[in-house]
Amino acid sequence: MDHTPLKDIPFSILNLSPVNQNQTIAESMHNSLDLAQHAEKWGYNRMWLAEHHNIDGIASSATSVLMGYIAGGTSTLRIGSGGIMLPNHAPLAIAEQFGTLETLYPDRIDLGLGRAPGSDQLTAMALRRNVNSSDNFPALLEELRSYFEPYDEFSRRVRAIPGEGLDIPVWLLGSSTFSAQLAGQLGLPFAFAGHFAPASMMDALSVYHRVFTPSKVLDKPYAMVGVNVIAADTNEKAEHVASSLYLKFLSLIRNTPGRTQPPVDDINEVWSEREKMAVNDMLKNTFVGDKETVAAKMDEFVKRTGVQELMINSEAYHHEDRLRSFELIAEAKNHPISASQSN
Repeated sequence: MDHTPLKDIPFSILNLSPVNQNQTIAESMHNSLDLAQHAEKWGYNRMWLAEHHNIDGIASSATSVLMGYIAGGTSTLRIGSGGIMLPNHAPLAIAEQFGTLETLYPDRIDLGLGRAPGSDQLTAMALRRNVNSSDNFPALLEELRSYFEPYDEFSRRVRAIPGEGLDIPVWLLGSSTFSAQLAGQLGLPFAFAGHFAPASMMDALSVYHRVFTPSKVLDKPYAMVGVNVIAADTNEKAEHVASSLYLKFLSLIRNTPGRTQPPVDDINEVWSEREKMAVNDMLKNTFVGDKETVAAKMDEFVKRTGVQELMINSEAYHHEDRLRSFELIAEAKNHPISASQSN
């Protein structure tokens, strides 16, 4: 499979404005802005915020509002949604929100779209009133994209102002082959949630490339995959920091989602062998270690998948550990990889 060298792969950041134990939501949002400001200096391409609801440990539910806060505190970093769960919203409202963002921060806004609820079924009912609206995703997408077209008085009576006539990149996000196929057919860029749904990743990428049809947006496929990367100055420190990520996924398996927990010295004292296997299955695309280790693992991943961009989630309890992780990941991008590491 053709692949781009790691040094030429854009690195981007996925951020859910995670809320730690003993931390306020305001502090988590301020930390998201601080991370974005550092990421800009370190050469990251974009930061995306994800829509989730009714989860105590995630503060990015009002995604477009938080995007405006992050965009207002940065100057070059692209800011986007990873994603907006379109069936939760009226397409016109999203067109107006993102039209506003693009007007205020031109050429810096991405509109990533998903079709999942980003919540449990009860919360989905509170948001949507109709939990079957995911079935209408292609129609909702078509309506949304139409609001960004130049005004034509003969074909449109409802207008998105602001939004109309703006060139806002639309991405389709997915954790299965559905959005991969739709993105390919429409000639749109595609982002796969490899950071929590690795099982369907290669199938989805294959479908996307196989059905891709050139469009006015793209003349060839452009795929980005989410991965978890936790870097520290030593492998031992990285594993310690990563235990907070393991605990977060363990809480999901136990159906007790909550705030990010402090790292533990021995994660094996916390989970059962069965739980460990379940967490590891979800976190197959997770690379933990020092700069040399994560560079080699990311390089192997890019070679295996042929992706054009990496969207990186780096979960850490302490904000300084998160910053250090992203700093080392940025350095790893240009780190020489020995033959022994690449094998």
